[in-house]
Amino acid sequence: MKIINALVVIAMRDLTKLLRDKGRIMASLIFPLVFVGVLGNSLNSNLSADVGYSFLTFVYIGVIGQNLFQSTASGLISLIEDRENDFSQSMFIAPVSRYVIIIGKIIGESMVAMVQLLGIGLMAFIFRIPFTWIQVLGVASVVPVVTLLGGAFGVLVMANLSNQKQANQIFPFLIFPQFFLSGVFSPIKHLPGYLMVLSRISPMTYAVDLVRSIYYLGSPVADKVVLNSVQTNLTVVLAMTVVMVGIGTFVFVKNEKNR
Repeated sequence: MKIINALVVIAMRDLTKLLRDKGRIMASLIFPLVFVGVLGNSLNSNLSADVGYSFLTFVYIGVIGQNLFQSTASGLISLIEDRENDFSQSMFIAPVSRYVIIIGKIIGESMVAMVQLLGIGLMAFIFRIPFTWIQVLGVASVVPVVTLLGGAFGVLVMANLSNQKQANQIFPFLIFPQFFLSGVFSPIKHLPGYLMVLSRISPMTYAVDLVRSIYYLGSPVADKVVLNSVQTNLTVVLAMTVVMVGIGTFVFVKNEKNR
């Protein structure tokens, strides 16, 4: 019960901060709307007839995975903010494992990403994205897994940064290239050698492909838009999450002790 209470308190703190930050809520809706409405519709108008599937749907499903991953990962910048305010040291003297504290932060930002996803879900009606109930339930079932991967990536990155200025400069450099390497806006089954390597080591690739592999499961166009099976994506995502949380938490706690 002590562990559960600690997780709930830490997680709810981040969710409460979101609900008080109207600007962040608006931004979380505007960017996906631009990606899907402008880029998705543009690609759909020009390419769908040639490739044999809806590019608007392709981009929309990719944006779901991208937004869940990015929102959770970028939310972990609050670790740096807490460190600068000495709030993290206050948490680390609590009689619970350091891993519980970090996991609580990840769960909190995962909840934030899920709240933001509700707005993206409404876009499915606006742009008439076809969804069956099986697809809705399937995508919903992997949402927590995708957010945990984003949180794990965020912890690993933030553990190696010392202040918010560094985080604001370096983190976008690590996130934005993954938009294209992970195939959010275009298929990545065939890439030049060096881009293929970068794409396959990008964590966001497996977050996006996991959501797509669920949505397109059993579809005749699945071979054109999905890289790996659901089982392969899920295995890679879980393995990456465990490794990055383990390393990131170890490094973060070590840096806190050395302050």
